[in-house]
Amino acid sequence: MKNTKIYAEVLEDTAVEQFESAMEQPFVTYGALMPDAHAGYSLPIGAVVATKDVVLPAWVGYDIGCGMCALRLDGIQREELEANRKDIFDFIYKKIPVGFSSNQKPKAYSLDGLTDKGKEIATIKKHDRALGSLGGGNHFIEIGHDEEDNIWVVIHSGSRGVGHGIAAHYMTVASSDPKKIEEEFDAKSENLLKHNPGNYDRLKAKYVAKKVGKLRPKEGHFGFDVDSQNGKDYLQDLAWCLDFALANRKEMMTRVVNAITEVLSISCYELDFSELINRNHNHATERDGLWIHRKGATHAEKGMMGVIPGNMKDGSFIVRGKGNPESLYSSSHGAGRVMGRKQAMRELNLDEFKETMKDVTALVEESTLDESPLAYKDIHDVMRLQKDLVDVVAQVKPLINIKG
Repeated sequence: MKNTKIYAEVLEDTAVEQFESAMEQPFVTYGALMPDAHAGYSLPIGAVVATKDVVLPAWVGYDIGCGMCALRLDGIQREELEANRKDIFDFIYKKIPVGFSSNQKPKAYSLDGLTDKGKEIATIKKHDRALGSLGGGNHFIEIGHDEEDNIWVVIHSGSRGVGHGIAAHYMTVASSDPKKIEEEFDAKSENLLKHNPGNYDRLKAKYVAKKVGKLRPKEGHFGFDVDSQNGKDYLQDLAWCLDFALANRKEMMTRVVNAITEVLSISCYELDFSELINRNHNHATERDGLWIHRKGATHAEKGMMGVIPGNMKDGSFIVRGKGNPESLYSSSHGAGRVMGRKQAMRELNLDEFKETMKDVTALVEESTLDESPLAYKDIHDVMRLQKDLVDVVAQVKPLINIKG
């Protein structure tokens, strides 16, 4: 196996097999597994892999641009926030759609920068109604305090339905074989070529596109040459999704801060996005002539600020990257699961979940049992394992947690 670095102490066999399989690909130069790594789709969550001249949509994943942002709210007092946290909790749920919900009214967001296919998908997925929505699963909004009682808002979310749709399209194209479909068309279209050659290429392209449109992604290591048209198109739409995911987090941050200030009767609060920490953890980016794929891993160049969430009880860590080349300039994107969602729903105890969360205002019920802290690795162990990757600046302990 090629040069690798594994920071995780606990890994399922499936995650190891996925990683080893990825490392065997001829275009791979180096790989690393972060301390929170666990099995994923095609590639483990928490994997970072460098490739030469090839980009793989499945190695970025379905939620392109999923990531974290954090903002310290100067001038907000912890005591006042704690005294009003139930009202703030309720107000945020009114302001921000969660789960499968979206905004009733669209919010304009330009499709400039997308390919024609990307624009088609964004329109179908109603991207303008998704902007400012949280989603479900492990996505969250937290309001908490650090060791010095500074108040922080931390948000974990991604590019919503449009990112999923664009990812699914390119994963399908990468894992299908258009040449076989073209050969199929040629084999049964001899008369068309003979009698209508001027329209042959157009009809062939339409046929192939229709066939591919009915296919679904196949799990595996399927990619594009970055100089191919598919490769260029994917990278173009990827870049738009990264921007959209950031815009989505910013919109939610604005709504959260407005909810806090309205409940606390604070007027003229100035929201300063210049201090926003934003790191996405599902992307592919070029560095030193290689394409670094991060699938559930945080970019951690030297001096780069980041956010690593733990769980609903322990909150999140504000970190500063060390730029370690052995991790491909990366760190974990969270604590990592020790239980799948279905297993957590079957085996975890709701009363124990409630006891664990007694100090946090949160949605603690059967529907969120799969997000219990007990379903995750110990975040303190995870942070210990990556002391060579990041420095901890602060730990933000949650007072309010919003889940989808």
